[in-house]
Amino acid sequence: MRALVWHGRRDVRVETVPDPVLREPTDAIVRVTSSAICGSDLHLYEVLSPFLEPGDVLGHEPMGIVEEVGDEVEGLRAGDRVVVPFNISCGRCFMCERRLYAQCESTQVREYGKGAALFGYTKLYGQVAGGQADYLRVPMAHFGPIKVPEGPPDERFLFLSDVLPTAWQAVVYADVPNGGSLAVYGLGPIGQMCVRVAQLLGAGLVIGIDLVPERLELARRYGADVVNSVGNPVGEILARTDGRGADAVIDAVGMEAHGAPVVAVAQRAAGLLPDAAAQAVIEKAGIDRLTALLNAIHSVRRGGTLSITGVYGGGARPAAADGAV
Repeated sequence: MRALVWHGRRDVRVETVPDPVLREPTDAIVRVTSSAICGSDLHLYEVLSPFLEPGDVLGHEPMGIVEEVGDEVEGLRAGDRVVVPFNISCGRCFMCERRLYAQCESTQVREYGKGAALFGYTKLYGQVAGGQADYLRVPMAHFGPIKVPEGPPDERFLFLSDVLPTAWQAVVYADVPNGGSLAVYGLGPIGQMCVRVAQLLGAGLVIGIDLVPERLELARRYGADVVNSVGNPVGEILARTDGRGADAVIDAVGMEAHGAPVVAVAQRAAGLLPDAAAQAVIEKAGIDRLTALLNAIHSVRRGGTLSITGVYGGGARPAAADGAV
């Protein structure tokens, strides 16, 4: 089959690789009809490259048609059309019973102290082949895949794999009061969905923060007040919320935020180290660009809620590394 394969930092290629096969009785094989590209894939392209190996198949936002199922997969059969969520969960363990599926203990990657395994997302999350490919092996297929009806185009359902549930969770965790204010840092796909979900769930003032004019305009078109992050976004948010800060703030940016040039250099330097050294630096030295996170903290009112959906990789912050206050 053809698949998107990682070969090195900033080096991904479409190549022919072996077709996947059933390995466990809870597996299924899905013929992929659509697969989105996540903003988190940018981390693989550069910062998290020490946790990848040449030949790793990327992608964690697929949907398609079931081709084959294992003996223990109930409720799914060949020919079913499914969306495949990015996290791999059993549905039966302590965490899954509490609906904390991203912390599934059956697929947990304990070696790196992470939660559930993910498709196409490094050794940190199980090194499971991803969905930017003709075919995908789906572990825990008795629980994960979501059946969708035939007829409507893939675009109607594909966002159910990652973008919409991630944004929905971020807004629910933000716990915005009815009619209250929400600031969303980062207006990529997740941030854009957060803007719309927040309004659907009853938020009043929704403020979107980014530096890309097209992103700002799209959020404005869907009802957000917008703030360009080049300048003083915290001051702008305080000015629009009677000086208190927003009732809730969502960080939809993560570890590669703009505004931290020193840490950006450190991230690139870490990626050039031998893998073992680079892994230790990235996990322990905390070379994340924290500008968006720190601004989010300063943008939320006292007693408000900060919901962090952006991906961070480091374990600690180098003192004053990014210069943000």
